[in-house]
Amino acid sequence: MIERRGRILICQRHDHDSFGGCWEFPGGKCELGESWEACLRRELHEELGVAIRAVTPYGWMRHEFTDGIVAFRVFRCGLARGRPRPLDAQAIRWIQVTELTRYKFPPANRALIARLIRRRKRA
Repeated sequence: MIERRGRILICQRHDHDSFGGCWEFPGGKCELGESWEACLRRELHEELGVAIRAVTPYGWMRHEFTDGIVAFRVFRCGLARGRPRPLDAQAIRWIQVTELTRYKFPPANRALIARLIRRRKRA
């Protein structure tokens, strides 16, 4: 999750991708031998053309589909350099956490979104 001025950045998947048209948090898959933080830095540079700072672990998420399981690590970070551009997405948006439910996300993101909203309500 890239945060800036109380907002988080979300990206819209291309229509031809799995879960096409859905929104997601930027990031991606680790390559063999790559650390989680190195993966995050590489993916955000490739997807958005940015460098990040203040990388803080936010936890693990896991979701079971009928044909398999997806597990991913979540980090919070800020921008160090660059202005995000949708290099590998249809669109990007800066939104408030409370706006997350207005967007369609893949099922694997539901637990993370619920967690973010619960934490925002407590703050």
